[in-house]
Amino acid sequence: MREIQSICQDDVYLFNTGNAQKAYLLMGCHYIPELNKHRFCVWAPNARSVSVVGDFNGWDGEANPMERCQGGIFAAFIPGLKDGDTYKYLICGYDGQRHYKADPFAFYSELRPRTASRVWALDGYEWQDGDYLEKRAKSDPLHRPMSVYELHLGSWRLKPDGACYTYRELAEPLAQYVKKMGFTHVELMPIAEHPFDGSWGYQVTGYYSVTARYGTPQDFMYFVDVLHQNGIAVLVDWVPGHFPRDEQGLRQFDGTALYEHQDPRQGEQPQWGTMLFNYGRPEVMSFLISNAYFFFEQYHIDGLRVDAVSSMIYLNFCKEEGQYVRNRYGGTDNIEALEFLKRFNSTILSSFPGVITVAEESSAYPMITKPPYDGGLGFTFKWDMGFMNDMLKYMELDHLFKKHNHNYLTFSMQYAFSENYVLAFSHDEVVHGKHSMVDKMFGDYWQKFASLRAFYGYLFAHPGKKLLFMGNEFAQFIEWNFTKELDWFLLEYDSHRTMSEYVRRLNQFYQKHRAFYEIDDSWDGFRWLNVDDKDNSVVAFLRLSKPWRGKVQQIVSLTNFTPVVRHHYRIAMPGKGVLRELLNSDAPEYGGSGVTCGGELRADGEPFLGLPASVELTAPPLATVYFEFIPDPDEEPAAP
Repeated sequence: MREIQSICQDDVYLFNTGNAQKAYLLMGCHYIPELNKHRFCVWAPNARSVSVVGDFNGWDGEANPMERCQGGIFAAFIPGLKDGDTYKYLICGYDGQRHYKADPFAFYSELRPRTASRVWALDGYEWQDGDYLEKRAKSDPLHRPMSVYELHLGSWRLKPDGACYTYRELAEPLAQYVKKMGFTHVELMPIAEHPFDGSWGYQVTGYYSVTARYGTPQDFMYFVDVLHQNGIAVLVDWVPGHFPRDEQGLRQFDGTALYEHQDPRQGEQPQWGTMLFNYGRPEVMSFLISNAYFFFEQYHIDGLRVDAVSSMIYLNFCKEEGQYVRNRYGGTDNIEALEFLKRFNSTILSSFPGVITVAEESSAYPMITKPPYDGGLGFTFKWDMGFMNDMLKYMELDHLFKKHNHNYLTFSMQYAFSENYVLAFSHDEVVHGKHSMVDKMFGDYWQKFASLRAFYGYLFAHPGKKLLFMGNEFAQFIEWNFTKELDWFLLEYDSHRTMSEYVRRLNQFYQKHRAFYEIDDSWDGFRWLNVDDKDNSVVAFLRLSKPWRGKVQQIVSLTNFTPVVRHHYRIAMPGKGVLRELLNSDAPEYGGSGVTCGGELRADGEPFLGLPASVELTAPPLATVYFEFIPDPDEEPAAP
């Protein structure tokens, strides 16, 4: 009884009311030094009985019964355990059936196909990223460069025998590669424990366990630490939208629908064969928000990308009429999920200054990145799925037909500042028969690579943060296969080696030039120059920085999306001045044909397209060119 009384009732109250932010300090398995025992706590309010079973007691359900406490929590104290011991909860459920369940709050788990939880302490690692975290807390992510390298740890590189590298083994090579290529962030596909490799981590059974595929929790701490010491931020994909039906997981946890809804119209996602969380249950709110908090506090991560937000906020997501239950107002918005997302973002972004949250949200639901006090959901960024879809449709077109679909290029600017966007070209675009990025491009071999360079140039100049999936940076020609490592041997071939060099230079250019990242959220940082030239499939625009020492940095981006060299091509300019070519995707060192725009160019006073000046140049084929624009001293700064 003295042991049970040691459980803090305030912690139980917070958990039961949905206000816990660190529920992992109460729940799960913890060593209690003053008792020299491990304490186990599990939420199973409708269970008839619960026992801790494991290798330490021969999986005997009678050896270590748990005592029912307040708030639907069962607890037990067991001496003599050590890190690595395996265990589960044997639950006699409300339905009278016996269920062997993994610990929802376990910090470490067995490697698949085994499914038990492991006793594990998270202490003992000495972090070396204090300076990085101090700098992060003072940063403003919205107005800093953000170029994300998305990767799947199990297929970035593999050992010669096909085995996965550990977190520790990957840390230094990945940090050096990402640093060399000029990316500012890495984004890891889900690393929480999952039983099925083919889910890529998106069907989670151990929300608090980093997957044992790549090592221990301390190994993952080392991984994050090394990237931080190299100035690289670490984002992690998070899946609070659904969970799998696996027996050891959350489904029917205590013989009832505890984490999910009882009604299958509310509790199941038939498209994926998974279960949906019941966000209206306070304990589920505590479980998920504490899970997010846990990764920031214990692993020092810099952001969470929240998967499948549309499936959370719409009750009828991928469901026919009759397959879902409308909300209390008769609508299809999931009111409880919306409240959860607001609470999640408010909690994380106020608790960890400088970190970010990113929504993968595929609809036009409004105000995803606006603060909750203004009626928004509070995310820092949202993936721009519209830009991705439009641009890929455009780039797949025959060059002759591009002029009939010019709006694919320009429509994104109709809504570009309605949210804080990430222009993401992720793993989803290079699987399931969609072709690789380079193979999506129209034309012969040379045109495919030239088109991809032109597209990447347009992408990096367009307002919004950037994301490329691994392999896209050197134009892997086949689709991503999660069972194999990337085709690194392609870098021995000029077309792939020069593409890699081009992406490296783009990243360097992006970080060096404030005009490309300081104002991503308003027309103050963008101005169309040539927008409607559909017949030539050419666009040009101006990017502007904030004033610094009385000067505004101005970069012109010009893209010719056809293989035709455009001689004597005129673009509109906001005033007279000089244009100096800074980066040309058609340069020979990137695999291009070597057409230049004419070196230093003079914008004269000839009005064009409603602007007071213009410049004549040569537009290279299938190419993007960046220029610095230096206005004459008597010219006013470009107005939006």
